[in-house]
This record gives sequence, structure tokens and C-alpha cells, in this order.
Amino acid sequence: MERWVLVAETNCSIPSREKEFNYWYDTVHIPDVLETPGILRATRYENSDPSEGRGKFLALYEIETEEIERTSAALGEIITNKWELGRMSELVVAVSATFYRQMGPTIGEK
Repeated sequence: MERWVLVAETNCSIPSREKEFNYWYDTVHIPDVLETPGILRATRYENSDPSEGRGKFLALYEIETEEIERTSAALGEIITNKWELGRMSELVVAVSATFYRQMGPTIGEK
């Protein structure tokens, strides 16, 4: 089983509504994403001064899977389904989403 992370950068399309955006992301979007087999947990971060073209918000999704392509396809299906159900927010602006495979052991893990 390989370990991966999905690194997703986003912005809020209406900065005055960031509180609403973050609430949606934490209570709706992350639980929806975690329905994907192999995606185990998520952690979010905020950059108080993002550079041009980068996301203010970062989500790290920890993944364990034997086939990242299958996991990625399942995630795509889930997100499409949630979009069709009206569970996506008009406030989300996706900047980037990239999968990274863990190359070696975690250093400092207890």
C-alpha cells in the first residue's frame, strides 16, 4: 500500500465571505472528499500573505492506496456527484490540486 498526499490550494471568490467559505469547506466539502476510499484524513492551512497565483488556503489529504489512479477517479466521481447535488460552493476557486507519493519513511513519527 502506497502513501500519498493530495495538496489542494483554493481561494474564496468573495473575500468578505471567507468565514462562510471556511465553514462550508470544513463541514461539507472535507466530509464529502473523505467518502473516497483511501482518503484517510484532511488538514487545512491558511497563508496570510499568498503570492500571486497561489491559494490562500491549503488542504492536505492523506491517502493510502494501491492504485492512485483508481483513487483519483473515485474522488472525481464523488465531487461530480456532490456538484450535481448542489453541495459545492460558488465561493470556491480551485488554484491547484496535485498528488504526491511518499518517497520514504516519515521522519519523527511516533
